[in-house]
Formats: sequence, structure tokens, C-alpha cells
Amino acid sequence: MTLTTRTDPWAERALARLLAQVAVTAADIGAERFPLYADPDTGKWTTTGRGSWAGGFWAGLLWLRARHTGTAADRAVASACTARLAGWVDADTSTRGLIFWYGTALAVEDAGAEELRGRAAAACLAAVDEELGLLPWGSAFGGLRLSARVDGLPGAVPLLAGAGPAAAASHLQRHLALCLPGSGTEALPARDLVPAWSYAAETGWRECAEPAPGWSRGPAWLLLALADALHRPAVAACLPGHPQALAERLADAWTGPGTPLVPAADATRPNGPADTSAAAVTAVALLKLSLRPGPRAAPYAHRAAEILEHLVDHHFSAGRLLNGCYDADKGVAIRHELVWGNFFLALGLAALTDRVDLRTV
Repeated sequence: MTLTTRTDPWAERALARLLAQVAVTAADIGAERFPLYADPDTGKWTTTGRGSWAGGFWAGLLWLRARHTGTAADRAVASACTARLAGWVDADTSTRGLIFWYGTALAVEDAGAEELRGRAAAACLAAVDEELGLLPWGSAFGGLRLSARVDGLPGAVPLLAGAGPAAAASHLQRHLALCLPGSGTEALPARDLVPAWSYAAETGWRECAEPAPGWSRGPAWLLLALADALHRPAVAACLPGHPQALAERLADAWTGPGTPLVPAADATRPNGPADTSAAAVTAVALLKLSLRPGPRAAPYAHRAAEILEHLVDHHFSAGRLLNGCYDADKGVAIRHELVWGNFFLALGLAALTDRVDLRTV
């Protein structure tokens, strides 16, 4: 049973516009490139040859497009794009969760995508550091290899769950133990989450300077990973304590009175750029939580729909979700269209219109 939260036509129209623009982007960038972020004024995309950590979102958008149109041609484009992610299977990075889960989870009856997901899951399971209890951030994108970053969580939990539920739970639990301060029951504002840690045998775990506390996508990624774990009983059973209560603690920071529908890219600079991509990720996480039984299910669904409708009404133009922020500290793409922002907006709209079961994506 999938989620039907709204019957208003706004979500149908917005999804159709977004997926039509996906076709335009595909024609513009060509079959050998992956879009990363686009200029808000010109619409010109900055692209990569291999997709970087965001390549799975482009493949995911193409699969959503193929589902929407139902044409063999669009399925072939999506399948070919997914196949081009294969070079990341053995890359030393926990963002393989982002790449291979979101790049394959929406592929229906595609043997190549299924085989690639299995290979990636096995490779990630083999790379888990059993002593540290996690899949390390890795060296593929620079920095200290033995690190834990919240953007190495989303996608990694469901990807690892298919190969080793205990490893998926351990990966998540290590990040929870490091990133969430205290053990109280109050809602956690974004500025209190510590999104990145590094490990050395001499010093143990130490907080990293980047990304710093206050980073908008930190709590969004963490909430998404928790929601994914709760929909996988074999993973949830391996988590200590009360993961549902912890997810609610995080979610309540997004649903309280006066909470903005779109967060600041840096919570310590509330007058700085916003980040619509963090809002879209959060909306999907809340929709996932709303599929869990309990008294908060309906409020979470309502808040998620409220966020998505606000994004469409105030930040969506010609099929493009604008005002996403790639990196506020470095001033990179601070009010741009981001491929993962588009993806999570499309995924949320697809759930609202009963096209996707979020428990499987």
C-alpha cells in the first residue's frame, strides 16, 4: 500500500513539469555526462564525466521519467545511465550508498540495475571496518579516509541492508553515537548536530571542521537514514535503544511551530542562503516516517506535503527547483538548481501522487 496524502492536482502538474524538464536536461548535456548543479539564471549545468557522488540521483530521475512515460526509449536511456555508474563499485567511498541505491532502486525489472546494486552492496559490505563499526567515508573525494560523515549514511543503510543487516545497523549506529549530542528527548535543532568526525588510533574520534555544525543537509540525511532503517526490520532489530523515538526526536525539529519550511544552508547564519534541497530530502524522510504506525504519522504526512507544496509555489520555475545550496562556506552554487534537490522533490511528488512506495526506495 502506497501513500496518498493529497488529491490536489498541484502535485501532478509539478511532477509532470519536472520530469519534462529532465528530458530537456538529458538532451542538453548528452548521454555521456551527469548534471551536478545549474545556474539559476541561464539554466546551464555544471556536469561531470562519471557522476561524482551525485550520479545516482540523475539515474534515479531518468528512472522516474521512464516510469512516468512508460516508453521503451526512456527505459533504455535510464538503463544506460545506470550502467555508467559501474566504475564506482570498487571506489573507496561510503557515498556508494547515494550512487547505487538511488541509481537503481527505481529501476523496475531491469536486470542490469539489479546486478549492479548487488555488486555494489557486496563491495560495500566487504569494505566495512569491523573495528570502527562502519563503512568509512573513504579516500575517493579526499580528506581523511577513516571518517564518519552523515552524507555517507543515506542510501548506504538500505544498500547494506540487502547484503548484511547487522552491518547496516552498525554503520548507522556509529554515526548516531558520534553525530547526535546528549541523550535527551528534546527535538534536535540543526546547529546541534555534528556532521563529520575523523578517527586516528592515537587520538580516537575527533570532530572535523567541515562540514561544520549547522549544515542544513546534516539532519536531513540523518533523518532519511533513520527512516530507511525503520522500514527494514532486520536492520531496526540490530539497533540499540528506541530508534523510532530517536527518529521522532529528529523529525520534531522540522515540525514544531514557527519552523521554516526551507532551512538556512547554515543554521548559524539564518540570514544567509537557504537550501531547498535539504527541505526536499526532509519531506521524503517525513513521508517515510508517516508510513509507520503511530499518532505522529498524519502530522508527518501533512508537514511533508506542506514542504513540497511550498517548494513548488515559491522555488520551482519551469520544472526546476531553485535556491539549493551546494556549499555555503565556499560560495559554490549557493542558489542553484541541484540534481539531488530535483530528485527528492520528484520522489516526494511521486509519493504524493501514489506512483512510488517509499518503503522500497
